[in-house]
Amino acid sequence: MATSIESWGELAPVPAIPVLSAGFPYIEIFDSCNWAYAGTCVNLRSGPGTNFPVVMQLRNNIVLKVASTTVVDGRTWYQIGFDAEIRYPERVTSDWYVAADYARLFYDPGLLATTTGVDASSAKRIVIDRTKEMLYAYDGDALFMQQAISVGLELTPTPRGTFYIYRKLPDSYMQGPIPDLSDQYYDLPGVPWDLYFTKDGGAIHGAYWHNNFGRPWSHGCVNLPPAAAEVLYEWADLGTPVIVTD
Repeated sequence: MATSIESWGELAPVPAIPVLSAGFPYIEIFDSCNWAYAGTCVNLRSGPGTNFPVVMQLRNNIVLKVASTTVVDGRTWYQIGFDAEIRYPERVTSDWYVAADYARLFYDPGLLATTTGVDASSAKRIVIDRTKEMLYAYDGDALFMQQAISVGLELTPTPRGTFYIYRKLPDSYMQGPIPDLSDQYYDLPGVPWDLYFTKDGGAIHGAYWHNNFGRPWSHGCVNLPPAAAEVLYEWADLGTPVIVTD
């Protein structure tokens, strides 16, 4: 982890990060603890300095949207914002800041959505095999990806059927319980590389909190290793069919 700042300095005025043609600023956490909190974790703090309280510990591959930057004593801090409404906003009780030392900055168009249904002009499709716990991504007859996944547990199964990607964004703050679907509590900020295919919140996304791919493990979503999820996210377009079978 970073060396503590010995004294609190004045905030240096820093222009907001510009919105480039490539999109909005995001960060991915690296050089932190793993899914099981093994190793030294990057701290999320309530302000831009190590003298601010730790809000939570961030594991590798968490993706967060950057709202602004601040420099304190020569060290850059990212203030975190959110792409979408939070189901339980009362759980966020302070500002969120991350030191830039442990964050990969990148740009993405951000939240994209469609209501036009399947993109008939594309030959791409994603097949989820719940029994084999496998994802297959095709472009026509060509297999683009074959990846072990984790689908929903028995009480929160991944729905069968044919859907399409209607919403995509680099990060989601996923929280439970979900009314009428699940009474289980969970609180997962920065879920990376999200491809939503049901209006109830079913999505294909990276999972930084477990390493049990090949076994059921989710609340109904389709979990991938974060690196594979990023590749699929960049490949899949809005309107890509998602076929979930047994």
